[in-house]
Amino acid sequence: MNASASSDADQLPLFAGVENLGGEVAVEKPRFSDYIVYVDESGDHSMVAIDDAYPVFVLSLCIFQKAYYARAVVPSLEAFKFYQFGHDIVILHERDIRKEVGQFRFSNAAGKNRFIGALSRIIEASKFVLVACVIDKRRMVDTGETASNPYHVALKFCLEQLRDFLSEKGQLDGTTHVVVECRGKREDAELELEFRRICDGANRFAAPLPFSVVFADKKANSSGLQLADLVARPIGLSVVRRGQANRAFDLLKKKFFCRGGRANVGKDYEGVGYLIYPEA
Repeated sequence: MNASASSDADQLPLFAGVENLGGEVAVEKPRFSDYIVYVDESGDHSMVAIDDAYPVFVLSLCIFQKAYYARAVVPSLEAFKFYQFGHDIVILHERDIRKEVGQFRFSNAAGKNRFIGALSRIIEASKFVLVACVIDKRRMVDTGETASNPYHVALKFCLEQLRDFLSEKGQLDGTTHVVVECRGKREDAELELEFRRICDGANRFAAPLPFSVVFADKKANSSGLQLADLVARPIGLSVVRRGQANRAFDLLKKKFFCRGGRANVGKDYEGVGYLIYPEA
């Protein structure tokens, strides 16, 4: 079994008690799975101008059990915002925090470290499964793959691994929604077309995938999207600064979908929940 998620015994029942609100509920094939997926990226997918300081493109998927997400993840992130800002109308962006933009201006380095430390503890405590693909654009040039779209390459791998995870959980009967942030009319149309192409059978299973893409406005105050944003860059730095200390990535190792189940968390995730493409 390949899973780094909590066992079914640890999972919360999905919206327990709802059946009592409307009388009898017929037992039928579920419309939706028990999981929700939030997606974000780091870097750009252009193969024309490659940034020497960050020559990678990262796509990260954070997979949450819906009931746990609603009852634990969202409240913890909301409480963090109320404590830090006095309100929850703030969207956590890794870039803004790192560059101290807007509401993320800290009085000193110690204050910034405390903020990041508290946020890191929330990420560490939150139960979610991570699937990510890092596209090394310089290696793509070296191998002559300049015509390939890094976003599409990463998306295919991530959706295939998402299918493996949901299969292990017995969650392929209902639709799983994959939430992505809007990027622009043309970009969104291209992404939706590629998403549908992959889900219609252009995948290693040569079979339909029960996924539906949902586009969210950049101003959407979604806890899941914010967590996906926060984890993407540390994953990219694991390749850009290979061999250097990366405490954020060390924390994320225990989140990756991996071989061997919970007993193997933090190990054997390469090629399962974490892929570097092209492979060395």
